[in-house]
Amino acid sequence: CTDAQESIFPLHEGHVSCHFAPHRFCYTNTRVPRWDDVWTRTQIRVNSSRMIRVTQVESEEELEEFSVWSIVFSFLKEKLNDTSIDVDLYSNQTCLRVELLEARTEYCIILFRRFDPKLFLVFFLGLLLFFCGDVLSRSQLFYYSAGISFGLLASLLVIVYMMSRIMPKKSPVYFLLVGGWSFSLYLLQLIFKNLQEICRSYWRYVLGYLLLVGFISFGVCYRYGPLENERSINLLSWALQLLGLLLMYSGIQIHPVALALVAVAVCTKNLDYPVRWAFAAYRRARSARQGPSPPRLLTEEEYRLQGELETRKALRELRDYCRSPEFSAWTAVSRIQSPKRFAEFVGGACHVTPREVSVHEQEYGLGGVFLEDQLFEEEEEEE
Repeated sequence: CTDAQESIFPLHEGHVSCHFAPHRFCYTNTRVPRWDDVWTRTQIRVNSSRMIRVTQVESEEELEEFSVWSIVFSFLKEKLNDTSIDVDLYSNQTCLRVELLEARTEYCIILFRRFDPKLFLVFFLGLLLFFCGDVLSRSQLFYYSAGISFGLLASLLVIVYMMSRIMPKKSPVYFLLVGGWSFSLYLLQLIFKNLQEICRSYWRYVLGYLLLVGFISFGVCYRYGPLENERSINLLSWALQLLGLLLMYSGIQIHPVALALVAVAVCTKNLDYPVRWAFAAYRRARSARQGPSPPRLLTEEEYRLQGELETRKALRELRDYCRSPEFSAWTAVSRIQSPKRFAEFVGGACHVTPREVSVHEQEYGLGGVFLEDQLFEEEEEEE
């Protein structure tokens, strides 16, 4: 352990240093990111027996600069005795300042590099959202789950907004609420960092809050119901796919690898469209080269069935037209020979009488006059 006063302490990977006084530390990155660092995270961990305040900056110059905003954010910064700071693989230098709230507080600082399963989970979640966005946007289970989760997270923002509305304008707390959403995001970050301690100490209040807000969120989702409009579903699907791409990109530390995987995912999901276009172009080129194919002739059974279907369809359209307001009933009745039969046909009766059916069978059926004439004509032609 050391308590010597130095300007800036350099940090080295895997080296632990302990101190008893406030100091400033900097890490200079000289390692070029490689392809196997896709889910590797570099972190600076500060561990102390008492509460301390850790402030992160980007360079040594910012450690020396005086800024009013740095003082304001130092008051808003949470006091922690165990904190971790992520280091970007492409950052040249990362610096931090450790301030003690009590004299002679011992703290240790270490920089290490390790495989982070959270990055892999973020990438996998983005992959799932991108490829399953179409299915999730139409799922009622996803709709209610997402609505309840969003309600639980947004309730803190609503509480802060309501406090900002009811607080007096001259209250000192109002200056903290001027930031509105930024302060709310900071509050959410503070809660998530201390979530384990909050759940252990105030589990009754946490359970009551989850039940109350979850029930209200479910009621709001049930009131408006799942999405039914096709355009709204498409918008939700596109939003989920875009969120999935962002999660995939943020879950990989190497930027070229992240861009390549995002491009591969987009091409894979939309691969069926180019394949269809290429197949259609191939079919057109082949048909243009071979010429038009001759039409297929109908069989006797297909011809009979097609005639019956087309006849029924034409009769149905004729009845619908006769029942429509556009049809002039008096003009039609004055021109036809049997108005009663026409009225029965419009009402749904058959368009031919049994006598007409019998005459048709005698003339065109087996053994009919028409068939015999056809047979005699064929015999004469053969002779």
